[in-house]
Amino acid sequence: MDFDRRVDKLYAIMRDAGLDAVALIPGPNHRYLTGAEHYVLERPIVIFYVPDRAPLAVIPELEIPLFERHPAPAELIAYTDAEGYEGAFRRALESIGARAKTIGVEGLRMRFFEGEIIRQSAPDAAVVDATETLAELRLHKDADEIALLRRAIAISERALRAMFAEAQAGMSEIEAAAILEGHIKALGGDGLSFGTILHAGVNTPLPHSGPLEYRIQHGDPLIVDFGATYGGYCADITRTVFVGEASDEQREFYAVAQAANEAGRRAARPGVTCESVDIAARQVFIDAGCEHLIRHRTGHGLGMEAHEAPYIVMGNKRVLEPGMVFTVEPGIYRMGEIGVRIEDNMLITAEGAESLTTFPRDILVV
Repeated sequence: MDFDRRVDKLYAIMRDAGLDAVALIPGPNHRYLTGAEHYVLERPIVIFYVPDRAPLAVIPELEIPLFERHPAPAELIAYTDAEGYEGAFRRALESIGARAKTIGVEGLRMRFFEGEIIRQSAPDAAVVDATETLAELRLHKDADEIALLRRAIAISERALRAMFAEAQAGMSEIEAAAILEGHIKALGGDGLSFGTILHAGVNTPLPHSGPLEYRIQHGDPLIVDFGATYGGYCADITRTVFVGEASDEQREFYAVAQAANEAGRRAARPGVTCESVDIAARQVFIDAGCEHLIRHRTGHGLGMEAHEAPYIVMGNKRVLEPGMVFTVEPGIYRMGEIGVRIEDNMLITAEGAESLTTFPRDILVV
């Protein structure tokens, strides 16, 4: 990974946004710029990026050996547990100096106390939420990132096939999810993109909750939304299948969601807006009289986070460009009866769009 190029990209984004400095805590942006992963704990870790000088990291003293092995080095200001972190932050902001009049932070990630110590240590600076600005940093994936995404997706699809071959009626949702997650680990996945969502029967209209004790029954719809991580990159796949058999009514319901997924994928290409993909998928539901059964947007970006820019939603006028990766996952949900969602991971290319996911979308009885 070319970390110098990534830092240069950050500085270009900062200049365009009028930011003199950016302060990052451990997380995807920090890992993207340094190649290292640290945890968010009670001891704060903050890296300051200011153009024309080395990055400056405020860290606990015990983290020095890890930081010294970073692929992208930084100047370190360390503190001990005995002395606390306040003095280290004060020294760091004094080192940056008066040129840091506007400091951007990750508003959706940075904790209150980290933001406060930065404000207290730089009382003459404006500390602003730079969430949308920093989203530009990881918006376009390069060839190395796309290769890692492909690997995460391949592991996920192989694990899903293996789970469908083993899971059976009578198992609980929790037991089926455990089989799936076991295969992800066995196939070389680093971990999970997010907590697995696996529901059967009347639970399938729950888009965002974990597996329950409910035991899967013959004739149930079964929805599986999950993803493996590999090399720090996330897959995010959803398939809805039927256990043992599918009724005519279930098949009709599924066909509407399948058509919406196809319409969304077909609408994706360079030069169109994010909202146009959402509209294309949504229109299928409207034409089928199912608009009242929609509960969420059509998709979201995918990369080092399972949810990141660009968001495929009504009102987002951002134009899709080569290198952007996002999901197309239209779903409809009839509470207390059935939910169907079909999710693919899309890459915008110079010529159009490629579905990185290849798992069959036609109705499947397992």
